[in-house]
Amino acid sequence: MNASHEKPLAFVIEDDPKQGDVFSRAVQMAGYQAEIIPDGKQALSRLAEAVPALVVLDLHLPSVPGDEILHHIRADERLKDVPVILATADPRMAEPLHDESDLVLLKPVSFIQLRDLAARLCQQG
Repeated sequence: MNASHEKPLAFVIEDDPKQGDVFSRAVQMAGYQAEIIPDGKQALSRLAEAVPALVVLDLHLPSVPGDEILHHIRADERLKDVPVILATADPRMAEPLHDESDLVLLKPVSFIQLRDLAARLCQQG
């Protein structure tokens, strides 16, 4: 595949394999290349190596919680403008993070809802 035809990269940071698969397929349909990252520490490691075009972020993750990852993204000069969609079943945990995230989706997130929102963000980029 030639570089000019590569799709923008989306990180799906989600520890639930079924949700990760659904989110991954939704962002792929929206025009992204998806990479599923099931663990907070692994997510920070990948964010140190690459700047994705989009992050779909669960808040309850093994090793490093999603709110810490979001703070890290917003504090990092390379990453601070990356759109972040929070996907969580915990509205109380998401509430204080509204200003730092681009969108907050409460689980269960519908496949079509995520696909359409991700497509909108892809077109803005």
